[in-house]
Amino acid sequence: MSKKRERELPETLNLPPVGADSHAHLDGRDYDVDEVLARARACGVRTVGNVFLGPAAYREGRGLFEGHPDVFFLLGVHPHDAAKMTEDDLAGMREAFTADTRLRAVGEIGLDYYYDFSPREDQQRWFRRQLSLARELDQRVVIHCRDAEDDCLATLDSMGFGGRPLLWHCFGLGPDWARLIVERGWHVSVPGTVTYARSQELREAVKTIPADRLLLETDCPYLSPEPWRGKRNEPALLGFTAREIALLRGEDVRELWQRCGDNAREFFGLI
Repeated sequence: MSKKRERELPETLNLPPVGADSHAHLDGRDYDVDEVLARARACGVRTVGNVFLGPAAYREGRGLFEGHPDVFFLLGVHPHDAAKMTEDDLAGMREAFTADTRLRAVGEIGLDYYYDFSPREDQQRWFRRQLSLARELDQRVVIHCRDAEDDCLATLDSMGFGGRPLLWHCFGLGPDWARLIVERGWHVSVPGTVTYARSQELREAVKTIPADRLLLETDCPYLSPEPWRGKRNEPALLGFTAREIALLRGEDVRELWQRCGDNAREFFGLI
């Protein structure tokens, strides 16, 4: 009989309660939200951004977080769902942002040519429409981009988003792409994949991202960091991502944890 693998517990990292998970999917995922957020707090995560994938998900799920004021919201239609998006969805987003101050960014929106679950012309059209809505509402933008970097960057440049508050979510590219993002005044959010040995380009990139532009995320329930890879991700595991980035950058993990948490709260207008 094989011996059960002993995994390091996130509580043993002893991180202070100042961390921020900038991108999590806790609604509609069979999470016990109260338990998940209690574990997060015990592991030093103070602030969590929950991403609602469309106005229907927002209406159905926002009540899960009524007792958790340290959770803020993001709302956008993912490129996977672009083929199903309607004008009513866009109107629902506008209404939600107007009424709810916990909504802090339009996202995640963008292009995904890896899966191509929606036709690319639909993805491009609704990406542009949601970017226009973000500008109309003077809202931050959180980008999803996979295997569509050139088109995504060209769209953002053509619509004048350089210098506007924008976060490149789940960044997994190399130093050259990190530079292109940062030189436009944007921020970068790094997930648990940075702990994977095969992520060499990303591991090099995190050494180059300016300290004030770097955020952390789980993108849970996906992309659990080592040593929890293969298990369902949650905000409590974020500290392992912070530890790996601190090692790569030659920084103290507690200082990086504080700074990335503050970066997230500043970017989303929470401080």
